[in-house]
Amino acid sequence: MKTNSNSISGLKSRSEQLNTTKTGLVKINQAQRRLNRSLKTESLLALLRAETPDFFRLAEVVGQWVWIQFAGKQPKEITSRLAELGFHWNNVRQTWQHPCGTLADERATYDPRKRYGSYFAAHVKPA
Repeated sequence: MKTNSNSISGLKSRSEQLNTTKTGLVKINQAQRRLNRSLKTESLLALLRAETPDFFRLAEVVGQWVWIQFAGKQPKEITSRLAELGFHWNNVRQTWQHPCGTLADERATYDPRKRYGSYFAAHVKPA
């Protein structure tokens, strides 16, 4: 039989302890996400370098956008952090993408890497 004694004792439920919702998703600060989506490329790369160096090492700059690609599916904590940083999942390209303040009206039917070129941010030496 389930009781609600936790509210009396002040104990948190398992999802509250893990900072997750009832669906198991990690909560995302939506205001921070909106702010981060407007960051320009260099500002985003500086944020990644300072706060998430593992993401910075994977960051590929494609035109003005930043892409992060993994070999396999990542845990919810990682995908939620990417989402909060302003990235979204592109199911066609199988990569996390950040628009860096530029929002396209239509989906590209071409390969942006070929049209705009790309480089890995971690491979560029600071000026």
